[in-house]
Parts: sequence; structure tokens; C-alpha cells
Amino acid sequence: MTALSEYQRLEASGLWRASPEDQRSDVIVSIGDATLVITDLRENPLAHWSLAAISRANPGRRPAIYHPDGDPGETLELDAGEEDMIAAIEKLRAAVERRRPHPGRLRLVMASLSALSVAALLLFWLPGAARDHALSVVPDVRRAEIGSQLMTQVQRIAGSACRANEGRAALSRLARRLPAPGGGTGALEVMRDGARSTVSLPGGTILIHRELVEDYDEPDVVAGYIVAERLRAELHSPLADLLDHAGLWVTLRLLTTGEIDAEVLADYARALLTRPRPALSDDTLLKGFAAWGVRSTPYAYAVDITGESTLPLIEADPFASEAPAPLLSDADWLRLQGICGG
Repeated sequence: MTALSEYQRLEASGLWRASPEDQRSDVIVSIGDATLVITDLRENPLAHWSLAAISRANPGRRPAIYHPDGDPGETLELDAGEEDMIAAIEKLRAAVERRRPHPGRLRLVMASLSALSVAALLLFWLPGAARDHALSVVPDVRRAEIGSQLMTQVQRIAGSACRANEGRAALSRLARRLPAPGGGTGALEVMRDGARSTVSLPGGTILIHRELVEDYDEPDVVAGYIVAERLRAELHSPLADLLDHAGLWVTLRLLTTGEIDAEVLADYARALLTRPRPALSDDTLLKGFAAWGVRSTPYAYAVDITGESTLPLIEADPFASEAPAPLLSDADWLRLQGICGG
């Protein structure tokens, strides 16, 4: 103990007793080799206390009362006049305390680390894991039901879908020509208001803004937007997007009850109709246009009328030299353009 040598010549007077039944005796106190030495006035040894095992009965008060650790019956009193000895003993006790193991502190640190680990698990791992599990167990039928419930909320915000009979028949034929990959209803709905271009709902339904069918002379433009939306839904499930937006507790509720509250769907519908659609790479789009048999050039010019930002889609059009299978007949295209009733 580095502090020991500077106190080994320090002496003080005190009162000592061996047990509560004994009388207190005047003694001389000194610091020896790792011990507190207690002698009578003739310097006969009475006791040796280990410096590593001295306890104080009355911290901060005078006279200072000490006893061996675990034996409060044997006591040593040092009055206020022996401040140097009291300070020396306190300093040595503090040094011993610093070197002593503190299992309570270790337990606190370990508990804190465990709590942080659990919190990190809940914050970073569990939401994604719960979402992925939901995507693996929620059947297509339930996804379509959620999509239908979400459609109800969308129509409360953006108005009802266009319903002209001949136009809807043509829209159904276009949906069959551009089916959803991997199953799902793949239905199409033309909306009077709401999303500027297209959005996907769980179950495969795509909502189309009326401008895409009313403002162009050929169906290739709306077909291009449908292909792009099919690709987005294939890359990131609409149900996954809904659960990412709604959060962990909604995901857990879906897993346990199979339900999503209408308020949650209403909040997601507002976000779905107002936020920009995720961009797709030119390679992804071109592969999609080739797979669905749609020219990419009309879509490219609809996105950018100058063609500057969409030049790769124009130059690499998979059907630049030969026409794909027709999307719709001219008559059906005219019927589809009138689906919203003018």
C-alpha cells in the first residue's frame, strides 16, 4: 500500500476496550506493517487490527469509533484532537475500498449492459424480423383483404374509383395483359384524384391516376407506369411497406390477431398518396418492359418530355425494331379513356 509508509511514524492516544463488558483503557495507537497497532501506556501490545479490515461505527462524527470488521464489540475511540490519525486511517480505508471487488457494481454494470442489449434488440432487430415473419405467414387471401380495406380508406381521401362499365371491362383486359408476378389479383383501378401516377396495394392492386389514361394517345404510357409499379411491388412488398410505416406493434397485432386497425390504414393511405414513388434503375425497367412486352420509349417521354434524363430507356427500347403484342384494341383504349365519365 503506497500510502502506508508516510503514516508508520504516526501515533495517537485513544480509548480501547476488548468487548462491551470491559472498561475502556487509555492506549497508544500507531500504524504498523499493514496493521493498526494498539498498545497500553507501557507499550505492551494489546491488539493488532488489519488495515484491510477496519470499519467505522460513526462516519463523520467525533469521537471517531472504529472496530475490526465483523466484530463491533471491540472498539477504539479517537477524539477530535487526533485528527491526523483519523485522517490517516480514513485514507487507508479508502485505498483498501478502492481495491476491493464490488460485486454489486458489477451486477449493475451487467444488468445495464443486458438492458441495453435488449433495447437494441427491440429497436434494431425485432421490427425487421417481425415484419419478415409476417410476410412469410400472411396468405395471399389476407393480403388481398388488407388491400381492400386500404382501398376503402384511399377512397375516403381521394374519392371513389372510376366506374364506367365499358371502361372497366377494358381495364380488366389491360390487367390480364399485364399480370402481377407470382399471383395476386393484379387488379387495376383508375382514380379521379389522389396519387399523381400509380401506387400498389397489398394483394397486387394498382391505383392509376386518371391523367395516365386521359392525357395520352396510346396505352403504352399507362402500361409503362403499370410495369414500373409491378416492379416496385416485386422488389418491395406493399405489405412490407405498410408494416414499415405502421411500426412494430401493428406488425405484432397482425401476427397475433390477423387484423390491422382502420386508423392505421387511414394514416398509411394519406402517406401512400402523397409521397414520391421510389425510383427504379434503367436496367430494372428495361428488363420489366421486355418481360411484359411493353415499349419503353412512350413511358420515357412521359416521364421526361425532352427524353434527356430517360435516354437509356429510349435507346435500349426492347421493342424498337418490332412491335410487341397489342396492349388493347383501339376501341378498348377509347373505352378506357372514358372510364371516369369525361
